[in-house]
Amino acid sequence: MSRRLFLRGSALIGCSAAAWPMMSPVTFAAAPGDERLVVIILRGAMDGLDVVRPIGDPDYARYRKDSLTGGETGPALTDFYALHPALSDLMPLWHARELGFAHAVATPYRDKRSHFDGQDILEAGTGLDVPQPQVRDGWLNRMLQAVPDLHSNTAYAVGRDEMKVIEGAAPVMSWAPNTQLRLSDQSQRLLEQVYAEDPLFHAASQEAIAISAKLESEKSGRSMRMSAAPKSEGAQLGAFTAGRLREETRIASFSLSGWDTHHNQRSVLSGRLRELSATLLALKSGLGPVWGKTTVLAMTEFGRTARENGTTGTDHGTGGALIMAGGAIKGGKVYGRWPGLSDANLFEQRDLMPTADVRAYAAWAMRGMFGFDKTLLETKVFPRLDMGNDPRIIA
Repeated sequence: MSRRLFLRGSALIGCSAAAWPMMSPVTFAAAPGDERLVVIILRGAMDGLDVVRPIGDPDYARYRKDSLTGGETGPALTDFYALHPALSDLMPLWHARELGFAHAVATPYRDKRSHFDGQDILEAGTGLDVPQPQVRDGWLNRMLQAVPDLHSNTAYAVGRDEMKVIEGAAPVMSWAPNTQLRLSDQSQRLLEQVYAEDPLFHAASQEAIAISAKLESEKSGRSMRMSAAPKSEGAQLGAFTAGRLREETRIASFSLSGWDTHHNQRSVLSGRLRELSATLLALKSGLGPVWGKTTVLAMTEFGRTARENGTTGTDHGTGGALIMAGGAIKGGKVYGRWPGLSDANLFEQRDLMPTADVRAYAAWAMRGMFGFDKTLLETKVFPRLDMGNDPRIIA
């Protein structure tokens, strides 16, 4: 049975609440095997053209004058691509082949460029360019349904926003670690007495007492560590996730928000990328040797326009970038076919033209990690997906 505790809310930041929910969820599931999969949803439409910069394309500097002011192109990934300077701390992962990218990717979503619709389509993974209200589960949960001997594990959701990507029939549990669940000694005794004769509720009350004690213990430990060395939100998310993945949990999903950069993109995007960098580094540090069997996929609902707008930002676009990390991937490479940035090559003469379905990379990662049948992935997990040729992203 799936049990959830989500704190719900909304935020009036950016152009929509979807672009920047107030807090970010983490959801976990247990599954057999040693491989770990972490899916991070980057809400708000991350600008892949700024994150993985195609400096070898002659049109890039013409479109992105503000981004490249002062010649700050960032560390070189290849002769053609450079990494955003705010992700420079991840270069050791790149050199260790534990960081990679796929460029010019998108879901089948086109034209309207709505955060809400784009995120719904990304997480549902249906293969259609319009949301499907009748589809109530996400592609990650459909993958979980195909895992034999799957069972639920005590799991934790950080924040207020539901993760549709992992919702569905497969047993997944969630929790909000900042939520207080402290039971006094009197409350514990009362629970034990009230439900002593009821087998079902007695077991539930005992579970609540055990969870309360565990959370209080973990909270005390975290408080001591944080007082010694305060961490950013991303670092806390990464460390918290790593702690669960070192145990029974094998699948994790959470979101990082704030990627909507209509205005002042240089400042806003740099801050979000530093947060993402801290998240990935905390995952690697916290996982230790388990990092070698971990795949991290950081995905966004769509990219942004090729040209900057009049407020030193970019608007909603189409093609974007996928970020991959972990010891299980074949990193040190920018995957994908580059379409070019000339006006004739842009989608609707404004956006980076997608040359691959981002779902295909997720599907090939699942096949490489868990050995899923290709037909299962193309019909059940990602309906209407043509996976194409294997990019061989898994080591």
